[in-house]
Amino acid sequence: MHSRTTSAATTDVLVVGGGIIGLVSAWRAAQRGLSVAVVDPEPGGGAAQVAAGMLAAVTELHYGEETLLGLNLASARRYPDFVAELTGASGHDLGHRACGTLAVALDSDDRAHLRELHALQRRSGLESEWLSGRECRRLEPMLAPGVRGGLRVDGDHQVDPRRLAAALVVACERAGVAFHRAWAERLTVSGDRAHGVVLADGTALGAGQTLLAAGSLSGRLAGVPADVLPPVRPVKGQVLRLTVPKAYAPFLSRTVRAVVRGSHVYLVPRENGELVVGATSEELGWDTTVTAGGVYELLRDAHELVPGITELPLTETRAGLRPASPDNAPLLGPTRLAGLQLATGHYRNGVLLTPVTGDVMAHALTTGELPDEALPFTPRRFDDASPLPRFPPFPTRTQPFTEQPA
Repeated sequence: MHSRTTSAATTDVLVVGGGIIGLVSAWRAAQRGLSVAVVDPEPGGGAAQVAAGMLAAVTELHYGEETLLGLNLASARRYPDFVAELTGASGHDLGHRACGTLAVALDSDDRAHLRELHALQRRSGLESEWLSGRECRRLEPMLAPGVRGGLRVDGDHQVDPRRLAAALVVACERAGVAFHRAWAERLTVSGDRAHGVVLADGTALGAGQTLLAAGSLSGRLAGVPADVLPPVRPVKGQVLRLTVPKAYAPFLSRTVRAVVRGSHVYLVPRENGELVVGATSEELGWDTTVTAGGVYELLRDAHELVPGITELPLTETRAGLRPASPDNAPLLGPTRLAGLQLATGHYRNGVLLTPVTGDVMAHALTTGELPDEALPFTPRRFDDASPLPRFPPFPTRTQPFTEQPA
């Protein structure tokens, strides 16, 4: 970092991180009349470039995450209006599809697990329909003959995260958000208050409030007091993209997912012929290497689910980092350090939670308080917890930022 510091203009809100969470927060804050700037070397990059975009509040339900379910459902309900508004503001098609999800079981153990999930869904007041294997194959003829049963969830939708990110960049620009395409080197703190950041080139950016929304990198910003650093860690996910030739269409009509030998696999068909297959879950720190083993496991499991997939062209392999928190739920709103707020730790649900996060953070940035629906997700819930072990510093700033979530 440069030893000499130069000052730039002060804004009401400075967002550190230009991924979809940072961008939607910036857009909504600007709509509330606040002056907003975003710091990110490549706005619109990050985890969204790797994510599949499943809006699966129902089929993503996990035991112990019932509190998070409420926030997921609230965001899912907002998606149609959010898509319409963002499309109008940006002129971008977001690839939103109300196609539903089919979660299937390939053996008797998977079937028993899926039955338990169905019971949990019903107890939680969610709509899902149990289907026999034959009924599953009638819906999706490409499924393997051995499918034992499944859950049809018509309320789970999808969106294209890359289009979503691009649209948010345009919407922010049109709303007057300023972009500083650089690294945030450290948080500026004085008088027990955050006052902005210093960029890698030594430029100081002042702000009434600083919002840290840098995905799994949120815990790496220098200058943040140790007791305020968000306890987020990177969880690697490898994802494949294939192309369905017109001669094979329609290949799948909806998202299909399953647990194969204990590993989750999903297939997300886009209207443009792309088929997304994911995703591994690996605790490997900052590593974003695409491995032969990861690709093999995804293709092997996807082949057991839909045998015809091995005939499709493989067009892309990517790896990204999900920002995970200790309870798999996001950290939203004010911290114990005045002037510093968080929007990070969304883990598997960053795309799904984009609309509600934007609304929650706009409220928090204008009022200083969280709305009731977000109170369980205050960063202060971890204030008395033991700190997580910290990963070693990010190895080099020469690596492409697009491989890291923002």
